[in-house]
Amino acid sequence: MLSVSVDIQGPEVCKPYTEGTSFTTVVDSENELANFFGFKIVPNGIFIDKEGTIRLLKQGFHVTNNDHIHALKNLIEGKVEQVLLDDEYYSPKTKVISIEKQLSETKFRLGMEYAKSGKIEEALNELDQALQLDTDNFLIRKQRWYIRFPEKFAPTIDIEWQQKQLEKERAEESQVDCGPEGCIIPGTTKNQ
Repeated sequence: MLSVSVDIQGPEVCKPYTEGTSFTTVVDSENELANFFGFKIVPNGIFIDKEGTIRLLKQGFHVTNNDHIHALKNLIEGKVEQVLLDDEYYSPKTKVISIEKQLSETKFRLGMEYAKSGKIEEALNELDQALQLDTDNFLIRKQRWYIRFPEKFAPTIDIEWQQKQLEKERAEESQVDCGPEGCIIPGTTKNQ
């Protein structure tokens, strides 16, 4: 079993959450895995057999969900060859065209590089633009939140706050007026 932490802040951020586990955790600070599979949220589950065949791919996989655990158990025990789970956990409201997806990913990576260099305003600007291109991408939102509200992520992640923040942002975004220069998402640096 392997755990992959999608953390642009690097390995130090995820260490407190992996201490005492019996499996290896690697850090994907470039968001490569999420981009490859098209994930827009975390956590996710991928079950790959010994031959390298993907048997389960679930955006929003969670170890507290009995259906998810049961599906994984059936795969491990060889009772089924593949599992398809409903995507009730997360269903994006908008479809992002390929060029916008690529631009969003590029802006995300640029924002992360700015953040690593301590250029916070530049980082937030790029992340805000990335989110404008892919409004359903929770990974982008979460990185923006991490930069703007680090106290909500350490020493523990405040999931309740994240849920309320997402609801707040979604409500604000539903009121957005678009003009000749595009739409501005409330809470982004352009609108502050």
